Amino acid sequence: MIEQNHGELNSVSSAEKDLVTGSEGSVIRSNQLRVTDNLTQLLNVIPSSVREILEVPDNREGLIEIVMDLGRLAEARFGDGRMVTLRENEPISDEDIQHVVTGIGQFGKDNRAGIERTLHRISAIRNRQGRVIGLTLRVGRAVYGTIDIIHDVVESGKSILMLGRPGRGKTTKLREVARVLSSEFGKRVVIVDTSNEIAGDGDIPHPGIGRARRMQVSTPEDQHGVMIEAVENHMPEVIVIDEIGVEAEAFAARTIAERGVQLIGTAHGNTLENLLMNPTLSDLVGGIQAVTLSDEEAKKRGTQKTVLERKAPPTFDVIIEIIEVDKLAIHHDVIHTVDRLLRGGQPRPEIRIRNEHGEVEIVQKGDLDAARPPRTEAASAPTSLFPSRQSERALEQRVIESAPAPPMAAPAAKALPQIIRIFPYGVSRSRLERAIRTLRVPAYITKEVTDADVLISLKANFRKEPTRLQDGIERNLPNYVIKSNTYIQIESVLREIFQMTIPASEEDIALQEAEEAVEEIMNEGSNGLNSIELAPQNAYLRRLQHQIAEKYRMVSDSVGVEPARRVRISKP
Repeated sequence: MIEQNHGELNSVSSAEKDLVTGSEGSVIRSNQLRVTDNLTQLLNVIPSSVREILEVPDNREGLIEIVMDLGRLAEARFGDGRMVTLRENEPISDEDIQHVVTGIGQFGKDNRAGIERTLHRISAIRNRQGRVIGLTLRVGRAVYGTIDIIHDVVESGKSILMLGRPGRGKTTKLREVARVLSSEFGKRVVIVDTSNEIAGDGDIPHPGIGRARRMQVSTPEDQHGVMIEAVENHMPEVIVIDEIGVEAEAFAARTIAERGVQLIGTAHGNTLENLLMNPTLSDLVGGIQAVTLSDEEAKKRGTQKTVLERKAPPTFDVIIEIIEVDKLAIHHDVIHTVDRLLRGGQPRPEIRIRNEHGEVEIVQKGDLDAARPPRTEAASAPTSLFPSRQSERALEQRVIESAPAPPMAAPAAKALPQIIRIFPYGVSRSRLERAIRTLRVPAYITKEVTDADVLISLKANFRKEPTRLQDGIERNLPNYVIKSNTYIQIESVLREIFQMTIPASEEDIALQEAEEAVEEIMNEGSNGLNSIELAPQNAYLRRLQHQIAEKYRMVSDSVGVEPARRVRISKP
């Protein structure tokens, strides 16, 4: 391991130190590299009587911050939870505080300052007259090797948002991401550094950011403007942002993402669920809106008529929840996860840890494969869009009826133009337009069936008055019939039309089977079909199938023995 200070290189062997304390108190393993600003530069701005204890090298290990409050004893706080009094029986005076203030850079409007070309951060507490009466001097360290646990995600080119409580290493990972993308992958990276916390104080950025460029922000209120300026003026491939906290910054992030720039950022919040329920920042994951269902759809879902649905595509493709410094929960597909949450389901993120040997382990596989093709990748040949139905998406299946036209043979044989004209019959035009915009497919809505290339019909309307579509049926146009007028089903039909495939997971298949069994019993129960046994599944998937049965007020029980134990769904 190499510890690099400004102006010097010190070699530290693994035998001498197996574990060292890194940024924000995190534990850095012996197979990692650490770049640390010379702590002497921070101690030099503190009165000599206060720093006397810390001048002993062994007393500095794991130091996180020094706290100096007027009229109180100075304290040093360490990564292992220790707090050490720095000057016994002599409280901090106004002269002590002024000694520090005169030795550092100027405080900004966010009451933060620094020491030039270091990552140390000094934060001020002021009284009502604006005089500084307290200081928090936080030790800043740039750490190499902290993102090996998410290196594949960073390399993928997807936009990433990191969440987590303070002190979990979000900013440290952000700095390392900027260095890796700029120096190892040669990308044009621009950091929007509002508090100079990523690249340090002063006009020359800290070497911990590699070849990335840094744009400073004069006031926190201007962060969103600098974000847009970075894209318009400097042509970055990657934008790095720390602490997205207000609506204007969330809107700027969406604008940047729509221009094809990779975003790497952090936001306030511990989990994706917290972020989704935050009205200010929920737009980062697509936002939510209330949708009124038809009576039939509400009955099938077993919910109220007004439900929540995702409003738009998320700004960030991947969400990483930093549970502990070396333990992360990764949501590889934010669209899938948000839709499940809004349907009342629970997400199953991939959980990774770094074990005691410094190796990365996946202790829980996510409900989606991180290596699968993007959701919008077109299939090379016509395939069924929904080989399974998401339980939480509630009846997200394709229903194709053709009477009196043939079912699928004729539509599959007819070549569609590059830009498809769609005639909706009984289908919400506003939701169809939103789905076209969201999926960015080459299509538009036509008002006349005679001009259409594709028909989309609501099942109830098609059965009552199929003659309205007679011209389209005679021309052998593809006719896609949906059961209910919800955005999810309209989006599903568009995905089918443009052959946008989504592979099914084991969980999806199990949930689909349970829903289809419930539907079959409900439709044919009066004819003697009282129960259906499902395919054998593990305990986790059986529990989900029981929940489906309970939602539709069916009776379910598990029968058989492992590995053939399975769920049986029956009429109540």
